[in-house]
Amino acid sequence: MTAPLVAVPQRSVADLRPDRNVASIRQRTAALADDVDVALFSEYALTGFVADDRLADAALTRGGAVDRLAPIAAENGLDVLAGYVERDGDSLFNAAAYVRSDGSHRVYRKRHLWDGEASLLTPGTERVVLETPAGKTGLLTCYDLNFVGESAAFTDERVDALFVPGAWPAAYSENWRLLCRARALDGVRWVVGAGRTGTREVPGSRPTEYAGRSVVVRPDGTVAAALGRDERDLVWRLDREVLDEQRAFVGSVE
Repeated sequence: MTAPLVAVPQRSVADLRPDRNVASIRQRTAALADDVDVALFSEYALTGFVADDRLADAALTRGGAVDRLAPIAAENGLDVLAGYVERDGDSLFNAAAYVRSDGSHRVYRKRHLWDGEASLLTPGTERVVLETPAGKTGLLTCYDLNFVGESAAFTDERVDALFVPGAWPAAYSENWRLLCRARALDGVRWVVGAGRTGTREVPGSRPTEYAGRSVVVRPDGTVAAALGRDERDLVWRLDREVLDEQRAFVGSVE
């Protein structure tokens, strides 16, 4: 069986401009090789983020986000994961939608909010585990990586991979790399981190430089492939034999 091919089309985000972001995601996905199984985009990839009331105007309903991603998945015959601000009644969430080529989908709401998010958004309450081409997969978003309890819960679930959309500030980029490696090692699984790059420059909002540094980490905690801050594609096969070998090794040590 061919190992699944995952891609992270690393990109900057147009904050508060969903239509522009959808067009960019469509273009970047269409440019991927035909044998890519999953395309992962960053946290807030569809909507961007600012820590003020303008965020509500850019927010999407769950149906609105899925409706934008489903044609992209179908047209390219792959699964797509992308983050966005989700509007549900009077509440806003930091959400990530995983949409398959057949239109089926799951949505994860970030459980641990960071900095300006906490004053505007509601934390999610549920963990999400789903079947992907990489096997049993858990979803986390950015700052969730800091919480070992999340990792332990997915270890109990015996997930084969974690998919992690992120928007890590460039000033703390080493933390992003370190935490992705730690979460792969402590759960013995693949970790794919999809980082945002570029700069947030929205009038009235503090400028922020983003790290990029999308990464694929092996189940032994070593980096298999990584990007810098360029808008480039990171593509890698998640070999099941590598996962099985590392789990057998860890089991033999125990």
